[in-house]
Amino acid sequence: MIKNPAMKTLRTDCLVIGAGLAGSAYALQAAKLGLSVELLSLSDPLVANSDWAQGGIIYETAADPASLGRDIQEASDHTSNPAAVEQILREGPIAVKELLLDELHVGFDRDAAGALEFTREGGHSEKRIIFAKDATGHAILEAVAQRVDATRGITRRSGWVAIDLLTLSHNSTDAADKYEPLTCFGAYVLDTTTGETVAIVAKKTVLATGGLGQIFLHSTNQPGSVGHGVAMAYRVGARLIDLEYVQFHPTVFAKKNAPRFLVTEALRGEGGVLVNARGERFMDAVHPRGSLAPRDVVARAVKQELAASGEACVFLDLTAMKPEFIRERFPNIYERCLHHGVDIAREPIPVVPAAHFACGGVHTDLQGRTNIRHLNAIGETGCTGLHGANRLASTSLLECLTSAKFTAMADAADIAREKFHLPEPRAWESPTREADPVLVRQDIQQIQTTMWNYAGVVRSPKRLTRARRILLELREEIQSFYRGCRLTRELIELRNAVQTALLVVHAATLNPRSKGCHYVTPDAD
Repeated sequence: MIKNPAMKTLRTDCLVIGAGLAGSAYALQAAKLGLSVELLSLSDPLVANSDWAQGGIIYETAADPASLGRDIQEASDHTSNPAAVEQILREGPIAVKELLLDELHVGFDRDAAGALEFTREGGHSEKRIIFAKDATGHAILEAVAQRVDATRGITRRSGWVAIDLLTLSHNSTDAADKYEPLTCFGAYVLDTTTGETVAIVAKKTVLATGGLGQIFLHSTNQPGSVGHGVAMAYRVGARLIDLEYVQFHPTVFAKKNAPRFLVTEALRGEGGVLVNARGERFMDAVHPRGSLAPRDVVARAVKQELAASGEACVFLDLTAMKPEFIRERFPNIYERCLHHGVDIAREPIPVVPAAHFACGGVHTDLQGRTNIRHLNAIGETGCTGLHGANRLASTSLLECLTSAKFTAMADAADIAREKFHLPEPRAWESPTREADPVLVRQDIQQIQTTMWNYAGVVRSPKRLTRARRILLELREEIQSFYRGCRLTRELIELRNAVQTALLVVHAATLNPRSKGCHYVTPDAD
């Protein structure tokens, strides 16, 4: 073990861990308010779950604004936090207009007269979603990322991976700081390009690490989305909530020997319907909205259809749409499916469910604050209760903007009036032995397979018990492995993945009631 007494320490007003839409929007807002920002991303600026969001973002709520609130509550099985719903209804459209329309002029689809086009997705009672073809997340994040890189006061650190949060009680060189209230003052970070461990000391630390879908075998999430923020927050004592509510997207491309990727819900909003291998519209008997039912309902129905039939997938039938409309409205999905041998203008799309969105996370108030002083969580990492037990389609990008805006405003106000104790952090101790990449890959695969088989779309007490037993043993091995090896991104991901998986299983075990996307069946005798 080598202690690094000359460890580099950077100091800033705000440390943002994660550069997806939530983290990047926060950085922009904070910089506008005169704050200095260190913005960390695992790799390139557009490698984030928000870049892969296809469908759209809610903007207007038509003649009846309250209808969006009703749809959010219905999708959540009436478990959403009313205060969070009220904030998104009131502030969401303003945030979209201010940043995306007026400032960045994002290229959303418009009609011949120049008016915004609107579409509908599952769980929505009306058309209220604006979109940029079938690559809305990319259009938004690209515009935001370009503005981030052109904004003074923001330093982007690509390839920098947060290791652990700094707290006064654990990481200060001043022994008296252990008597202070639980307080975050930054993070230890690995620069993967040099292998150097750096301490970033900050007045405010913001977790914006995205989701946790990659702890499951099949996921729509970017590689590395293993709940980094949840695991780091847990290790320093943050309150976590609703982690059992992992949403599985019902339509993910599922052709043999082809990669899995998201097939947007907007296809169903424009007339696509789910059918089984016999061409039967099985959703019509499941829910009044048929293929446009909330995601948890559709995902379970697909799972049950596959279990009953023994087939490998169901199909998304697009015959209600004209081929030229499909190619014009959904060009990216059309090209990607065609690349893998499926012409969606002429044949149905093979689909299955996959882990998509974490409705729970690090508990926060409506300004992103956690129970730890100066530690915030936003976007998918945080949980205000907006989504309850199941997220309504196209609310996630909207939540990124609103949570970023109000957290940045609250942080700027705090920094203007408070005094911050920012001590020197303890030096990082670095083992020198190299980790065996084969063992790292094998352990990640075991986590993913365990979660998919025993804590996936449908759960049972016995399955969850087995998952917990496997993961507890695996965590012990990984902890020993982690302590003895030089840090790499893969090793950090492995450590956080097993911790996040255990937290999801624990939350699921504590909740015997089926709600939303947490569906528990009784054990067979």
